[in-house]
Amino acid sequence: MPENPSGDEEALSPHERSNVPFEGLPGAERWVVYSGGERVGSVDVRDDGAEALVDYRVDTNGRGAKLREHIGLDPSGLPRRWEIDGTSLMGGAVRERFTVAGNRCEWTSQADEGDRPAHPPALYLANDTSPYASGVYARAALAAGGTVDALPSGKLTVKHLRPVRLAGTDLEAYVLAGVGLFPEFVLLDEQRRMVAKLGGTLMVREVVVREDHADAYPELVALDRELGAHHARRIQHRIRHRFDTPVRVRDVRVFDPHTLTLTGPCSVVFFRGRVTAVERGSELTSGEVQIDGQGGTLLAGLHDMHTHTTAAAGSFFLAAGVTTVRDMGNDNAMLLDLIPKVDSGELPGPTIVPSGLIEGRSPYSAALGVLPETLEEAIDAVRWYAARGYHQIKIYNSVDPSWPERIAAEAHRLGLRVTGHVPAFTTPDEMMLAGFDEITHINQLVLGWLLDKDEDTRTPLRLTAMARARDLDLDGARVRRTLGLMRRLGVGLDTTAVILERLMLSRAGQVQQGDVPYLYHTPVGYQRYRRRTFVPAKDEEQLRAYEESFPVLLRVMAMLHEAGVPLWPGTDDGTGFTLHRELELYVAAGIPAARVLRMATLDCAEHLGRGWRSGSVELGKDADLVLLDGDPTLDISAIRRIRMVVKRGDVYFPAEIYPELNIAPFGESPAIQTGVSQ
Repeated sequence: MPENPSGDEEALSPHERSNVPFEGLPGAERWVVYSGGERVGSVDVRDDGAEALVDYRVDTNGRGAKLREHIGLDPSGLPRRWEIDGTSLMGGAVRERFTVAGNRCEWTSQADEGDRPAHPPALYLANDTSPYASGVYARAALAAGGTVDALPSGKLTVKHLRPVRLAGTDLEAYVLAGVGLFPEFVLLDEQRRMVAKLGGTLMVREVVVREDHADAYPELVALDRELGAHHARRIQHRIRHRFDTPVRVRDVRVFDPHTLTLTGPCSVVFFRGRVTAVERGSELTSGEVQIDGQGGTLLAGLHDMHTHTTAAAGSFFLAAGVTTVRDMGNDNAMLLDLIPKVDSGELPGPTIVPSGLIEGRSPYSAALGVLPETLEEAIDAVRWYAARGYHQIKIYNSVDPSWPERIAAEAHRLGLRVTGHVPAFTTPDEMMLAGFDEITHINQLVLGWLLDKDEDTRTPLRLTAMARARDLDLDGARVRRTLGLMRRLGVGLDTTAVILERLMLSRAGQVQQGDVPYLYHTPVGYQRYRRRTFVPAKDEEQLRAYEESFPVLLRVMAMLHEAGVPLWPGTDDGTGFTLHRELELYVAAGIPAARVLRMATLDCAEHLGRGWRSGSVELGKDADLVLLDGDPTLDISAIRRIRMVVKRGDVYFPAEIYPELNIAPFGESPAIQTGVSQ
């Protein structure tokens, strides 16, 4: 902190003033950040209309951004100066600057740098920022009539949804679009000041609310679900195609996961959610709907085996060909409300198979699922999940290492499987012997070979320690022992390799290989978000350690596959695009593309106990189908070229879904003929 013996705040420069403590300053307000019902952070703001000082801090699941912002605003509410310093989610350094000087504006961030004429004026979208930015954006867009040009490019829109009464205060609810991939809902008072921010993520949602309304958190949770469902319901109305007659997809080659080959040209017919014919040729029946496959590949719907699902994520999954997801821990009330709405077709989305998360109490706890104080409460949570039809129990970082054996025994007694992170201060080997049926995340497995037992994996160390993997001896005794246990006990691995690639290879200003095929179709805010460094690194040598370590993780995947250990592709994400990259990484590890397709379809379905009804294109099974151009058995990246998706007989076209999500489409929909006669 700069010295200021006089105590005169105005004597300090704008950047120095941004480092003055907020306590006791006139006009300071606080917003509370909630996640899963827990207070996990705060946003302290001093905003006089011309200048805002912001202090943003979050601590959840052992991580969280720490940012200080100084924002200078012009009379229309557009930023003329925006300075941001601190660290991002995983501890990466942030130093972002935007200025308007004379007739030019300039910016520099982790993602990019640039300049352009200051006229016509435009709204700068900060790359690393606090939730308070949503209030700044909403006010500026409203002052411009609802739509404002954005920097570095694009437009931001704000639309009025409806009046809201919160804790006796009349507010207005708006939806922001054009910042990222997903809608943000903001509640504004009569002076257009932000009172709360909802939504804004594809995974577990945060609620940010001004402290004088913090007691209204339960109302905000309900409102968040209501607005999110309302938005998704409107999208579903526009993108869902239902047919009361049989639908014939003709001139396709079907992927057979049993033989790992494509059939010759054939037709697939489905009616009322079931496949009713797979036949050579195109023998029509009267009144059919006919869809021209144009020689493309038809395969069963894909699985993402590691998600944290929300209503907003459903459309993204469908557009990517994902018709089944395994939810790996969530706000339980939200998820139990969401599942029947998706199953009935009220909301768009894949079939959701839920896992019940159990986390321990610690300063690093993830605010999801159930956080028991005692082993008895943890056992009760297992019974709660079993009674509601959950598929499995997921144990998390802060669980007492002495608990999993009892938790697993009760879960197995009730017919539930057990998976999870490896709790801090124990090892994968010990957890497998305690009853784990599966390990979650490849880094959680590899940590057992890299760390001393007293190192705390409740912190970001569970991710940043992957930089040590370049020196790992894959022929060493620790590795051989773990692989032997996995084979003997039948333990599998939920890999999420794509998240490790995204973390370890993220570099400021660069687009990762897995993001190149889609990123420039997305809103500029999301493009910039993907072009930044997530890992903390003091120098180039530390970055090189990450680069040299990631290929080791791919070699581990290859070793596991060769040893017969089941691998389950998952993403820990909700965009759909990341599953495509996950499958590409499986092939990069040396697993044949056709075998990877089987993993993502039939193997996953059988693992979830659903192989009798899904996972392959066969007579009598669910009509969960994906039509794409090309042959993914020869080039796995063909999985990205999706033209149509069918989920239990409902037909969706990505070319229609993506514009609803502010994403430019990637191709055209197939031709449809209705009421075809013989």
